[in-house]
Amino acid sequence: MNAIERDFYEERRRKWRRSAFWRGFIVAVVLALIVGAVTSSEDLLASREHVARFQINGTIYDDIKRDELLADLAGSDSAVAVIVRINSPGGTTVGAEALYQSLRRIAENKPVVAVLGEVAASGGYAAALGADHVVGRGNSLVGSIGVIMEYPNLTNVMDRLGIQLETVRSSDLKAEPSPFRPVNPEARARDTAMVAESYAWFRGLVGERRGLSGAELDDVANGGVFTGRVALANDLIDEIGGEPEALAWLESRQGGLEDLPVRDWQVEADEPVLGQVLGRITASGGILGEISLFHGAKLYSIGP
Repeated sequence: MNAIERDFYEERRRKWRRSAFWRGFIVAVVLALIVGAVTSSEDLLASREHVARFQINGTIYDDIKRDELLADLAGSDSAVAVIVRINSPGGTTVGAEALYQSLRRIAENKPVVAVLGEVAASGGYAAALGADHVVGRGNSLVGSIGVIMEYPNLTNVMDRLGIQLETVRSSDLKAEPSPFRPVNPEARARDTAMVAESYAWFRGLVGERRGLSGAELDDVANGGVFTGRVALANDLIDEIGGEPEALAWLESRQGGLEDLPVRDWQVEADEPVLGQVLGRITASGGILGEISLFHGAKLYSIGP
């Protein structure tokens, strides 16, 4: 290659590098404009009066971001009513308690209605009790009013493998229960009392919120699961239906809601700006954000 050809190809490389820089710069500017437009449109929507929709899906756990969002919802002047959609088998008793209390704080100033999906059991049903009106499908699975604690017992496996666990602890109740030791009778009694105390809280909540007592409460607070139709007959829910029936009930409580838009309130995931843009643009309802919110299940109060 002679000097003229070398200069020619070198000049082409320089031009390609310059054009690549400007292409990247333009893409970055376009993405920034898209993010700004999406954010501005969301801010504009948030400032208008609307019916808020909040969804509870999957296992319920203690979630500070969820609690903060619901606190914002409680204090929002533009959210004039709330629909809580529930599709959950339950979760931790702490998570269900926090969720119930958050919904009751919202209900102090605006009507709240729960719409049950395929399942609203255990902690999922406890969350529904935070609403002023509960709507469920005829075949929704409702109830599982109870508390459970489970842990494995590996002592037989350890014996077969010749494994022993040496432990130094301050008392026989420290770090109980353990899958590596036989059940301590005193620790088992304390665990039983703890489950019973949590169950009494749950049972009392059902009695208070659903106006049940005596034999009627005994019949539904036994850990069993009911279809929506049976749940309605036993006063665990108020109506068979879905979101249209929920909106009709809200309208009966506060006129002028029929022309308002329904806006989803959801916990924002911590993810890069590009991920947020792609989640909002390429997926219905921001599916990338939903995937990034996944947490492992914690089983303590769960059903059916």
